[in-house]
Amino acid sequence: MSNKITGYKATEPLAPIKGSGGGAAIDKPQADASSAAATAAPAADHVTLTGSARTMQKLADAVAGAPVVDSAKVAAVKQSIQNGTYQVNAALVAAKILRFEQGMK
Repeated sequence: MSNKITGYKATEPLAPIKGSGGGAAIDKPQADASSAAATAAPAADHVTLTGSARTMQKLADAVAGAPVVDSAKVAAVKQSIQNGTYQVNAALVAAKILRFEQGMK
């Protein structure tokens, strides 16, 4: 049993040859290729940042330069916990959790 494939011409390639760019290869003399490369200088890349991108970069730099931990605050909290004087403000914690959750939407 055989299956006939229709709509395919034997002269058409099935897939482009890797590295060919899909076009047909044409032999050109080396002089033509080198002179074309010499006359056409490559264009330089150019990047323009928007105002918001500059602001984001400044913020990222500020965050990167900020200390990860406030040592004085940590020491104060440790001392108050050891003394038994540390108190949790439940209303403030709940408000901040709600604000965080609303920001996630």
